[in-house]
This record gives sequence, structure tokens and C-alpha cells, in this order.
Amino acid sequence: MDMLPALLWGLLAGSSLLVGAALGWFALPSARITAAVMAFGSGVLVSAIAFELMDEALHTGGLLPSVTGFLAGAVAFTVGTLMLAARGARHRKRSAGVAGAGGAAALAIALGSVFDGIPESMVIGLSLLDGSSVSLPIVAAIFLSNVPEGMSSAVGMKRAGMSKTYVFGLWSGIALLCGMGSLAGYALFDTAPVEYVAVAQGVAAGAMLAMIADTMIPEAFDGTHNASGLITALGFVTAFILSHTLGG
Repeated sequence: MDMLPALLWGLLAGSSLLVGAALGWFALPSARITAAVMAFGSGVLVSAIAFELMDEALHTGGLLPSVTGFLAGAVAFTVGTLMLAARGARHRKRSAGVAGAGGAAALAIALGSVFDGIPESMVIGLSLLDGSSVSLPIVAAIFLSNVPEGMSSAVGMKRAGMSKTYVFGLWSGIALLCGMGSLAGYALFDTAPVEYVAVAQGVAAGAMLAMIADTMIPEAFDGTHNASGLITALGFVTAFILSHTLGG
């Protein structure tokens, strides 16, 4: 079944939310380690966006649809982030500071994770449209960036007195939505005109880049300071190598 790989890859990327929730609930790593993961993941995502997603959009549907989609995605993410910030989810990818904010903020972080996961998971499905293998750098970057999200929210929910069953049930549902998002990205655009596919790829790329700048890079710098640039560069070059050796 052609749509099955899209679902499975989306579920794999979304499963890291459960990994993060488990770390947050049972054995929270130091903020420095989490920040280093964020920095590395930021570099991987930037490389994947630049060399795979936007490049693919350009070759698929041309410059105008790609740029239009990119700007629309960035604007939509920014507007959504402002709305989520009012509900306590501005720092949803932070490993420190958010945890003690209480149940309402923790639930807002979970909602923010769904919001972030829409463009991320759709990218996975879109990368399968041409019949090639999935973009490994994008899957790896999404997997890494999801871990601190699940971690931060799980800690906040635990301190707010929510049960383990509720917390892990919630994150399991969000991980499932990531798989469905990937499936939707493939199914909705499988027979769409190439210009529409390029717009969708651009929207996802713009939203993801805005997400990196707004949520991931601040966490990376706060925890690793002067080392964040080097770690981000290592993530970037890792994705670059993957793109040119394993394919996208």
C-alpha cells in the first residue's frame, strides 16, 4: 500500500514525543544536554529545509509557488504562536522554566506540539510523493526537536498532579496525529498539480524555519551559550552528508 510508508514514518517521528515524555516523567536530563540536542536538531532542520524541502519545491512547481507558500507558512506559524503564547505555550520547546508553570500551561504546550507537528509531519508525507525514499535528515531533525517538547510538558503535568496514564495517553494521541499528518500530506497531494505541491512544501518550510527561530534556537543558546553555534553547525553538516549519501 503506497500510503503505508507515509503513516509509518510519521509515527516514527512522532514517537519521540513519547520518548521526551518518558524522560521528563522518569529521568529528566540536564538543561545543557537538552539544549545541545536542540542546537543539533536546529542545524539538521535548517539544512533539510534549505537543501531538500525548498529545493524540491522549486524544482517541482517553480519559484513563485515556493516563495508564496514559504512566506504564508512563516506568517501562519507566527500568528499561531502569538495565540498560543497567550495561553502559556510560548516556551513549549524549553526544558527549563516551563515545567513549573502548572497544568494549564502544560496542556497549552501539548496543544503547541500539535500545532508544530502539522507542518513537520506533512513534510514527511510530501517527501514520498515522487516515489523515492523518505527524507532521512528531515525525519531525524523532527525526531530530535520533539524530544524536549514532550519532556517539558510531561514535567509540568506531573507537577500539576496529573496521572501518568493521562499524560502518556495524551502524548500517544499526539504521536498518532503526527502519523496521520504525514499520511494526509501524502494522500492530499498525491494527484495534486505540481504548483499546489510546491506551495504546500513552501508552507511547511516557512513554518518550520519560523519554529526553529522562535522556539529551538533560544533554548539551544540558553543552555549551551557559545557552544551552540558549533553544535548547530555539526547538525547542519550531518544533514548535508545524509542528503548526499543516503538520498532524500
